[in-house]
Amino acid sequence: METALLFWNNITSTCEVPKIIISNRDPKFTFEFWTNLYDKLGTNLAFYTAYHPQTDGLAERMIQTMEDILKRFCAYGMEYKDHEGYTHDWVTLLPEIQLAYNKS
Repeated sequence: METALLFWNNITSTCEVPKIIISNRDPKFTFEFWTNLYDKLGTNLAFYTAYHPQTDGLAERMIQTMEDILKRFCAYGMEYKDHEGYTHDWVTLLPEIQLAYNKS
């Protein structure tokens, strides 16, 4: 149940409900609760083979892209002021960066 709550609070709150989740067959994601949740949300669960070059490559590419974005924020000490005048650094902008990446 804790994993489901983390998923709901950290994934669906910053992104849309995923159409597909790719998992490495971890029992946390194959539990009956998750199967029912995926069904109700209309999400498919796809398993990949560990160390499979194609799926590992996609994950590595996403990680590299996120690292590049974050390095730019850190290297230039970038800060962002929102419309209310509050200043945000890369840590507070991380959910928005993730959302922008996921929607691109």
